[in-house]
Order: sequence, then C-alpha cells, then structure tokens
Amino acid sequence: MRVELAYGRQGTSVEVPDTAEVVAPVDLPALDDEAAAITEALRRPRAGPPLAQLLGRAGRVAVVFPDLTRPMPNRTVLPPLLDELARAGVPDERITLLCATGTHRQATAGEMEELVGPGIVARYTIVDHDAMGGAHVRVGEVDGAPVLLQREYVEADVRIITGFVEPHFFAGFSGGPKAVCPGLAATETILEAHHPRRIADARATFVTRAGNPVHDFVRAATALAPPHLSLDVAINRERRVAAVFAGALPGAHDAACAHVESSAVREVEAPFDLVLSTNGGYPLDRNLYQAVKGMAAAERIVRDGGIVVMAAACEDGVPSGGAFARLLEGAGSPADLTGATGEPELDRWQAQVLGRVLARAEVHLHAGGLDDRSIADALLVPAPDLDRAVAVALERLGPGARVAVIPEGPLTVATVCPEF
Repeated sequence: MRVELAYGRQGTSVEVPDTAEVVAPVDLPALDDEAAAITEALRRPRAGPPLAQLLGRAGRVAVVFPDLTRPMPNRTVLPPLLDELARAGVPDERITLLCATGTHRQATAGEMEELVGPGIVARYTIVDHDAMGGAHVRVGEVDGAPVLLQREYVEADVRIITGFVEPHFFAGFSGGPKAVCPGLAATETILEAHHPRRIADARATFVTRAGNPVHDFVRAATALAPPHLSLDVAINRERRVAAVFAGALPGAHDAACAHVESSAVREVEAPFDLVLSTNGGYPLDRNLYQAVKGMAAAERIVRDGGIVVMAAACEDGVPSGGAFARLLEGAGSPADLTGATGEPELDRWQAQVLGRVLARAEVHLHAGGLDDRSIADALLVPAPDLDRAVAVALERLGPGARVAVIPEGPLTVATVCPEF
C-alpha cells in the first residue's frame, strides 16, 4: 500500500507492505470560528484574570510568538489578540512583538512577513530574539545558573506569550513556559537548560513533565519573570486551530498538555524491525538539526538493531556553518555524540539525541535539501529514493519483518504497550 507522508511543503508518499502499521495522532477538527474562540479565551481564561483586566494602565505590552521553525498559526492567533489590545485602548506604539528564537537563526524580512503577515510587520515593532546578543536582563538563577531573558520582555508592564502545544522530544511538551526559556533566553541560560546531564536523563522525553530535568529548569526559569497571560493553541494536520487555552501558568499550559496528550499518544503492541518516520513536514523539517526529533519519535518503537527510514526535506540544509554541523564533522561514531559529561555547548543536546538513536538503530535519510556527503557525515545512510530504501531494508530484514509508519513524525508519540 502507498502511505502519504508529511514532507516539506508538498508532502510525499512511500510504498510499504499491506501489513505495515500506520501510527498517527487523532486529527482533531478545526474550530468553526478560530478568531472568535481565541477572543473568547482571552476574555474568559481558564486560570487568572481576563486580558482586559490585566492591562489596566499598562505602559508597555510585550507579545511573544514562536519562530520560523514552528508550525504555529501566528497569522490566525495574533490578529484577535492584537485586536483585543486595541479594544482595551493600548496604542500600537506601546506594543512590542518578540519572536522567540531560542538559539535558532533570525528570520529574513520575507520570512517574517510569511510568519506573521505583512500587515502586522508594517504596523508593529517586532524584535527577533538573538541569544548571543546583549539585550538580556538577569532575573535570578536556577540550580546555581544565571537566568538571563530578553530585556523588552522583562521590562514590559504586561507580558503575553503565545504558542502551540505539541509533544517535545526532551522537554515533554512545547508551548507555555518554553516561549520564555529557551525562547527569549541568553545562550548561557539555554546551555544550562539543555545541559548534557539533563538530556541524558530518561525522564527527558516526550510527554513527560514530572521529574523531567529539562522541563523543571524551563518552568523554574520562566517563573522568575512569568508571563501575565499565556495563550496556547492545539492544531490539526492542516495547521488550523483545534483548541485554545488561555490564562496564567501553569494551569493553562497543563490543560493544553493534557488535551494534546490524549490525541497524540498511540500505543503499539511491540517494537518494529523497520520504522518509517518524518519530521512533520514544513516548517518542522526545514533542516537536519530539527529532523532529529522525528528520528527520536521512531526510536521509541524500533527494536534494538532495527532500521529507521526518515523523510525530512531539510531545505535549509544541516544548516552548514553552525554548531550542530561542527559537532557532526568531529564525530566518527554514535558514541562521539552521546557523551553526558563535561561542559554544555551549543547544539550538543541535538547531537546527544542523534547519537542515542544511532546506537539503537541504523538510520536512512531521504532529504531533498542535503547531498549524500552531508548525510553520510551525520552518520546516516543516504536514501535518495524512498521506495528503494524501504525495499532494500525489507530484503535485509527478511520475511515477516514488522513495519510501522509514523506519517506525522514527532507529532505522534508512538509508545510500546507496557505489557510487552
């Protein structure tokens, strides 16, 4: 049978045996009126006072939104929020939009227009966060490490964060406090949040928050300069809003995580010999760095010594010249990537997870944005023809091989049944 996969902007498909198990999240229906639902959530939040009451005589308002690596429907979520600010009497010049990049690259002018819409770009001040820049303020410390956050966020009279909630491969879930840390944090704070000892902890994984050392740091760091209001959404396969969760942290984010977990977690009876995965399509699969998440999704259900075939467009490459690319260049084996000792360094967390996956299974990568050399340098097997890669893997594995397909990649948390 042929299975459609989330890949790049257009998608792709792959031929697999009829016995293959397709593991996908429940695709929730979009809300009938997304803008109205967002407005209603702001006026009647799940926790804490409504937005209008928070504003009062606020001088400066900061609105945080996710960067270009996230499929956040900013162009759907931001307009009703900004309309509510205007309705409450907040003039445009007192509003600053902050793009929460973490350590990711900043957007080009064209990408920012695509991200939030040309009307918003023309009307409001937008600050694209730079983790290595000097525009950070120390707000305290967590575990002895300084927490430095974007000055415009810290000094705002009213702080509003927006995001979408999805399972996260080592922080449990995205959304909520992650908009602040790592979203608006300085590099040294981000390095501590992603310290190798935290990433190596077994609790640093999909949908786990209790005792997760990454999530614990993120939540504690954000609590030092908490948002006055969090606006999270759940989205469906078409990137439309399926549910809205507004209010104070942690209550609003807790509700969003519970909602997403109920649709994203899917049990399978036993591990598979061959797992086909994706990184959820554009923009999630725009580079190899991000595509590690889809590999981690497959790792959960592939047997030791099995094969993962990964489809991620990687139109931005590795990217080249960055810290992740340098880590890959210096690695000769998975063990070179997985070390949990020593001082943290930029992108080491992604390399750690990649090394862990490769220690468990062989990974073949189909990526139109990467040449075979770049794929091989990452200790992966090039798979220019997806159908051929699957056919060859099945020949090696022999008759009766168990096959699974995860068309949405890390948006699905495939989990082996506890009874296995």
